[in-house]
Amino acid sequence: MPPDGTPPFRAEHIGSLLRPDALRDGFRRLSKGEIDADGFRVIQDECIRDAVAMQEEIGFETVTDGEFRRTTYISHFVDSVEGLEFAPSSFQFYEDDGTAHEFVAPRAVGRLERVKANSGEEFDFLRTVAGKTVKSTLPSPATMHFLGGAEDPPPDVYPDREALFEDLARAYREDIADLAARGARYVQIDDVPFAMLCDESLRHQLAAQGEDAEALVDAYIGLTNDALAGRPADMTVGFHICRGNLKGTWLSRGGYDAVAEKLFARLDVDHFCLEYDTERAGGFSPLAAMPEDKGVVLGLISSKLPLLEDPAAVEARIAEASRYVPLDRLAVSPQCGFSSAVIGNPVRPDDQRAKLALVVEIAGRVWKNAAR
Repeated sequence: MPPDGTPPFRAEHIGSLLRPDALRDGFRRLSKGEIDADGFRVIQDECIRDAVAMQEEIGFETVTDGEFRRTTYISHFVDSVEGLEFAPSSFQFYEDDGTAHEFVAPRAVGRLERVKANSGEEFDFLRTVAGKTVKSTLPSPATMHFLGGAEDPPPDVYPDREALFEDLARAYREDIADLAARGARYVQIDDVPFAMLCDESLRHQLAAQGEDAEALVDAYIGLTNDALAGRPADMTVGFHICRGNLKGTWLSRGGYDAVAEKLFARLDVDHFCLEYDTERAGGFSPLAAMPEDKGVVLGLISSKLPLLEDPAAVEARIAEASRYVPLDRLAVSPQCGFSSAVIGNPVRPDDQRAKLALVVEIAGRVWKNAAR
């Protein structure tokens, strides 16, 4: 882990927070034309102030705006890039009983060009109300291609994927450069494709479509590194890997074994935030492939279930993970955000606060004891 005072911190949270009732009502009123954009921004600003105060009161050293300006964790980036639109995905979200749900995902429909500074505008306001380190979150570049079904771009727009990926990476470089120019020094990339490429059933689905899963792993590592190229040397980049998080449902299952050696060694990031809240995530043994210069934030607290975890059980899992990555390169967090879309996970605000407080409590105890 970096020196004290720089991220990642021992206690982290992934980014999104449950939207307050006032904010959800604001989205509804805006959609019906009952308030204008300026009126809605007043509501967003006030809710973000409250969210920041909550995070700082609990004891986090880094804060987000809860992604309160977005309808989904992806929406602000799709809206900032001309040529991206939402369309039905060929994948599905699942409940634990097997019930499946369709959803929409980004898809390239035209030449990609970044036309708005949504990420930068989010950062500008957040840093005016935050007394701690600000974390900016971005959906991963691979998400923009894979989540809809890994389809080829329209041939009249892009001759091949490589050309699409060039423009997509450029849009990310521009967005990150803009964030850096505004003073941002902590960025988290939120990814679901790499976890989905660990799922054997999804690999079979891709093979039936004529897709080579290993080739996609390689291509997405290259795309991500291209998107991050040129960032400031003092900018910390974390990479969060998620198995899907929509109203408590999930997209994939499977441990990190299928991608660990390539991904951990070759992805040009500073640390990984890895989901480990259920058996769907597999065991800790893939962490043995983690390079010595990269840290790991263990997502051990569920953002999907209201039941508060047993601190002793979480601490035991941290100890187990430390068999593969030393404790001084580990941290702890929820496995994902609490509200990847306006309609959040099936937990209450009190549950959210208790779980975030538990993260801080466990981090304080584990690493304080280790320092003795």
